[in-house]
Amino acid sequence: MTLWRPYLSGGPGWRLLGALTLAAVLGGCATALKPVQPGELAWSGRLALNVDSQPPQSFSAGFDLRGSPVAGELQLISPLGNTLALVVWDRAGAELRQGGQVTRRGSLDELTTELSGTAVPVAALFGWLNGQPGDVPGWQADLTRQPEGRISARRTEPLPTAELRVVLQP
Repeated sequence: MTLWRPYLSGGPGWRLLGALTLAAVLGGCATALKPVQPGELAWSGRLALNVDSQPPQSFSAGFDLRGSPVAGELQLISPLGNTLALVVWDRAGAELRQGGQVTRRGSLDELTTELSGTAVPVAALFGWLNGQPGDVPGWQADLTRQPEGRISARRTEPLPTAELRVVLQP
């Protein structure tokens, strides 16, 4: 047993091998973001959504948002760089692609309501990211820190209340 003790106790060689293996595994799981096309609007950063439902719901992830309110995509990304979900929308409807499953609905609002319990104003988010207040019934956007890449919006009605926070990557 003394022969295996240095390996079992995590000697320097095994720690290095473990770190390299972990990096290779995580790198293999990461999803590369598509390059931004010329003229395409795109933002990346982190977002968090808290819904005061019963039970309360909380979600946070990295994101890559591109396109427009009419047609676009929102990729949600884990801290390790894996794609958690991809939401794609156009005039014909919206769909969520998660793993091998696809959920399709007639509109982006319908899809986000089903997923989170509240309609998330993804279309208005494009304006907010550009510093434009945009009127969304029931939502109040705080754009005072938009020049710093920070946006928050609170939904007060209809219930349940919800809060969306966005921090852009510099």
